[in-house]
Amino acid sequence: MDLAWNDERTRRFVTNVGLITSRGPIGDNVMAAEWTHHISYAPSLMSVHLSLKDATVENIRATKVFGINLAASDQATLVSVAGNNSGREVDKIAALKELGFSFYPAKKIDCLMVEGAAMNAECEVLEEKQLGDHIMFVGRVVEISADAEKEPLVYHNGKFWHLGERVSKPPEPELKRIEEVVRKHKRG
Repeated sequence: MDLAWNDERTRRFVTNVGLITSRGPIGDNVMAAEWTHHISYAPSLMSVHLSLKDATVENIRATKVFGINLAASDQATLVSVAGNNSGREVDKIAALKELGFSFYPAKKIDCLMVEGAAMNAECEVLEEKQLGDHIMFVGRVVEISADAEKEPLVYHNGKFWHLGERVSKPPEPELKRIEEVVRKHKRG
């Protein structure tokens, strides 16, 4: 089965917004990527899934490194510029600097990182795999930092959101009832 981009049925997912930074033949670049995931603790691995036509793909293939910067809830303008323009046609770093956003040099890889992001991870490519119409880069995290004060930007149904009210776990009596039911249905 094939689905069209932006199919209403696939817009049910709630995701973060990764700002993927790279340096290479296209120059310094930043793009927005909804499919950005932490996939292993030890070793720490993250993946990003990009369209084959993205300029960032060319940069990552040439250098074997990339930055993952989870956008903070106050970075919707940065995400819009990074996500709605191609690095082949626009120097997004220069445009974003003119709009008041800042970048800093990564500590362990050769690319820029997004200042003020909720989390910044410097990654070395461990694996590249084409999956359908996207390419997955798995990166080994070589440096990571997070700002506990920054709330991540959330993306759902084509719109940006911020985290809202916390949903509590079931109360203790309900947890005990659940445990009893599960114990009753244990296999073996």
